Amino acid sequence: MSSSKPTEPIIVAVTGASGAPYALRLIKQLASVGITQHILLSDAARVVLKQEVNLELPDAPIATTASLAEHLTIDPASIHCYSSKDWFSPAASGSANISRMVIIPCSMGTLARIACGASDNLIERAADVMMKERRQLILVPRETPLSPIHLENMLKLARLGVDMIPAMPGFYHRPQSIDEIIDFVVDRVLNHLHLPNPVSKQWGDA
Repeated sequence: MSSSKPTEPIIVAVTGASGAPYALRLIKQLASVGITQHILLSDAARVVLKQEVNLELPDAPIATTASLAEHLTIDPASIHCYSSKDWFSPAASGSANISRMVIIPCSMGTLARIACGASDNLIERAADVMMKERRQLILVPRETPLSPIHLENMLKLARLGVDMIPAMPGFYHRPQSIDEIIDFVVDRVLNHLHLPNPVSKQWGDA
């Protein structure tokens, strides 16, 4: 994997797996430390956002950016949203030199298509770019139970250097709210991006 600086842009992709709050929390956390994000939303992700957090985003990318920024109370200049077929997005080419990507949550369908090298939409193409350029790709799968096909695809990608961070929150930190459960998973992603959250609870903390 290529080295990257903490302040370099990050691609954040959101698919139709359950777990929209994880994606929103990560986007907000990254914006809070001044990181520019290229946000890729699948059509199914828009459905799940409406269902899970009552967030209905417009179709046009510019309007999507404005609505998402307003919902998260972040600077709209810190995020750039793209449609699933925007092949002119920086995420679609290795020459853009974006060295980190997170798919959160990652559906098993998306994971399978990445594992077999499909590039039918911008999310899959961006993931393919990360892998071929030996850059950091983090997947946050959310499914249960896991079939042998799911497990084989995850193992294949892990062996190729993809970071697998399943949305499996721990409870040793004794969470008192849903937000703290969400933060547990997001904090793991931030750690793997080398962006530790100073307020997160680590193993051994009181």
